[in-house]
Amino acid sequence: MSLKIVALIAGLVGLIGIAIGYFLRLVISLGKKGSVELEVRQLMLGAEEKAKKIIIEAETKSVQIMEETKKDTKEKEEKLKVTEDRLIKKDSLLDQRQLSLNKEEENLKQKLVEIKDIKDKVDQIEAQKNAELLSIAKMSEEDAKNSLMGAMEKKYEEDILGRMKKLEDGGEERFEQRAKEILATSIQRLSTSVAPDIMSTILSIPSDEMKGKIIGKEGKNIKAFERVTGVEIIVDDSPGIITISSFDPIRRQVARVALENLLLDGRIQPAKIEKIVEKAQLDINKIIKDKGEQAAYQCGVINLDPRVIAILGRLHFRTSYGQNVLQHSIEMSLLAGMIAEELGANVQIAKTAALVHDIGKALDHEVSGTHVEIGKRILQKFGVNEAIIKAMQSHHEEYPYESVEAIIVQVADTISGGRPGARSDSIENYIKRLQELEATANAFAGVEKSYALQAGREIRVFVTPEQVSDLDAKKLARDIADKIESDLKYPGEIKVTLIRENRIIEYAR
Repeated sequence: MSLKIVALIAGLVGLIGIAIGYFLRLVISLGKKGSVELEVRQLMLGAEEKAKKIIIEAETKSVQIMEETKKDTKEKEEKLKVTEDRLIKKDSLLDQRQLSLNKEEENLKQKLVEIKDIKDKVDQIEAQKNAELLSIAKMSEEDAKNSLMGAMEKKYEEDILGRMKKLEDGGEERFEQRAKEILATSIQRLSTSVAPDIMSTILSIPSDEMKGKIIGKEGKNIKAFERVTGVEIIVDDSPGIITISSFDPIRRQVARVALENLLLDGRIQPAKIEKIVEKAQLDINKIIKDKGEQAAYQCGVINLDPRVIAILGRLHFRTSYGQNVLQHSIEMSLLAGMIAEELGANVQIAKTAALVHDIGKALDHEVSGTHVEIGKRILQKFGVNEAIIKAMQSHHEEYPYESVEAIIVQVADTISGGRPGARSDSIENYIKRLQELEATANAFAGVEKSYALQAGREIRVFVTPEQVSDLDAKKLARDIADKIESDLKYPGEIKVTLIRENRIIEYAR
């Protein structure tokens, strides 16, 4: 029983606890609900106040905007009104001007009519007078004119002819005298050497013992040197000198430079000779460039392409009838400048055209055509002024004279070439004969190079061993000899020496 009572009491106590807990929870939730409602109410009141403020501000701003809009509209209306008034005034002015123009047009039409009436009256009066004159003279207008002109010609014919003859004779005398003065002045202002070029170069050596080194054992050194350079070395009994002989001045200069370097080095042998000759050729190319630049600077010629100047420098080693072509060109350029200055022509064009007039001779042995045609193509290729080309192309009268400068260049060429001792026909023919001899040999297939030696009495022909065999070499030498006999004219006989050299090089490493 006690246990049941205890359990019952415990159950009652639990129920009472639960009821108390529920009551407390209810009280707490009601308190929280009141606080939340209060907060919500406060938020709604704050929102209403803000909304009222925003509405008041919006109304104020809208009022301001309306006032500004009204003000702007009023200003624009006033401006439009001013503009409208101005346009109305302009329209009225235009109407007035149109009325005045219409009045002037009417006045002009009326005056034109009056002028036409007056002109018709004048024509009538003139026609009446002419008719009266014709009736009095009993001649037509054309007959009267011819009669008057005939009488005047007959009266003054002798006087007019005499005056014309006098003016013609006096003009020719004055022109001839003026031309002589210009040429004489130009020639006197320029003084240059006219010594012709020679066919050999003399080289001084420190001692006669060097001659033995140059010749070498069994003549190997001198033969190798002559083979590589294409010149003839003359080692005679003259003490302290060696003569280098060749018709080609460039070959002579290459040989001279190479031989000087060999003498300074002291080690003279075939392999060394080839290296020294190659270096000498490079040195000569530099000299050619320097000579071209010096010539242009001396003549005051500017704006020439560097490649044109380089080709111009090659003329330093070129002769024409024994006269150095570069020196001849420089002399011509200075003369042409003086003459152009006297005549009032273009000095720069005349000087430049005279300087480059023979530039084709630097390549005439490599390119077909006359030196004038070759030179013209060179200048056109490198963009030289067309006026300069027209001035230089007429110096041998192959082209018509197209400018005063062209005539000046031709006159300067005649003056420079006509100086006493400036040119020698025999030397030019001699060089031409040797060039033809080499060109004949070089025309054959397999020929690498050829050199005319001993004043054209011998030609040495070097062939490419890969293209020409030993048997072919004999036949080729005979063919070259036959070609020379049939095509060329020469005194005595010419020795043809054909050289086929096999050279095999290997390296041990």
